[in-house]
Amino acid sequence: MTSSEMWGRDAAERYDAEETEMTSGPVLGATVGFLAELAGDGRALEFAIGTGRVGVPLRERGVPVTGIELSEHMAAVLRRKVDEDTLPVVIGDMATTVVPGEFSLVYLVYNTVSNLLTQDEQVECFRNAARHLRPGGRFVVELGVPPLRFLPPGQVAVPFDVSERHLGFDTIDPVEQMLVSHHFTRDGEDGRYRRGASRHRYAWPAELDLMARIAGLERERRVADWDGAPFTQDSPKHISVWRKSA
Repeated sequence: MTSSEMWGRDAAERYDAEETEMTSGPVLGATVGFLAELAGDGRALEFAIGTGRVGVPLRERGVPVTGIELSEHMAAVLRRKVDEDTLPVVIGDMATTVVPGEFSLVYLVYNTVSNLLTQDEQVECFRNAARHLRPGGRFVVELGVPPLRFLPPGQVAVPFDVSERHLGFDTIDPVEQMLVSHHFTRDGEDGRYRRGASRHRYAWPAELDLMARIAGLERERRVADWDGAPFTQDSPKHISVWRKSA
């Protein structure tokens, strides 16, 4: 059983409406273009496909996509957008669930690898990606860089969003490499805020490279965003590509 926290029905129903920035044309277009180029004429497998934010438009781009998703509620939202024959989804965890066939691309976006709360499970996720890849295939991960540089001595919280309808901050445990994202979201016009939180295990880019090596993958590319900007010491996230030997 994976340590990932389960997305319930209410969270699944709200997800698309609350992630409008990530579904905007510039963000989604660059994401789908990047992945479609790597998939080429092969099949793609999305770990933690969720409501199909990326998988559905990638399928519309002409790439055959299969998904693995832990939450039946998230998968149910996806199913309203596309049928099972067009985009099959297997309910299960991304560290151990196996689907038939080989893929030219396995991908995991929007920090979702951090939903696995132990290093062992994250290593197994890389192994599972390699298990599904054909020789020469790629595994892609989008993940934030841990914001430890923003923590002065004695501080454990870092804000990441302060807006009219949402307050968000992360609390960080550097010893356990655990990060908790706290959200205060205003619902309606009565001024009331809904509180939510999710736990994540953060990992450094170099740690992910080692996980990839354990799984038999070699790093091919690391950039700062889906447009391919250079990854630097100031980049808040990275898109990393590892390749399975031919």
